Amino acid sequence: MPGYLDTYGVGEERRGRWIKRVIFSVLAVGIIGTCSYLYFRTWPQEQALKRFFAALDSKDFQGAYRMWCPTDGVCKYNPFDMFEKDFGPTTPYSHGSAAKVDNVDYCGESVVFNVSYPNADPLVLVVRRDDNVISFAPSDWERCPGRHLQLRRFFKSLFSRSPA
Repeated sequence: MPGYLDTYGVGEERRGRWIKRVIFSVLAVGIIGTCSYLYFRTWPQEQALKRFFAALDSKDFQGAYRMWCPTDGVCKYNPFDMFEKDFGPTTPYSHGSAAKVDNVDYCGESVVFNVSYPNADPLVLVVRRDDNVISFAPSDWERCPGRHLQLRRFFKSLFSRSPA
């Protein structure tokens, strides 16, 4: 015959476990969601830049120019011959596989990429978020203007070895 106090506290213990599970689940979903958002928010623009570099690698300069200037009316000040002077076969920037993206900044309506090439000056390219059109950044932009989080640089500094 069961005693009077045998089931005392079982309900509270079960409720406590349920509350802990709910709190941990909400925290895990929040952390995973935030990390996913920060990682994937520039994904389409990164892919557009990869396609641009792939077109340069395959010597498809017309295709790369269409990513730079999708319509003729927009680029009346940057015709194809000027584009070819910047990214043509005789320039060090014509090899997209040699390009290394050093930094990515989320900048409101655009994404700013700092791109370095071996034996060439670094480039600062901007990809607009609405239509993924690629262009040079304004001359005074080395990074996205204004204050912004440096999460990628922070985590790189945590996990990279510094020469001692």
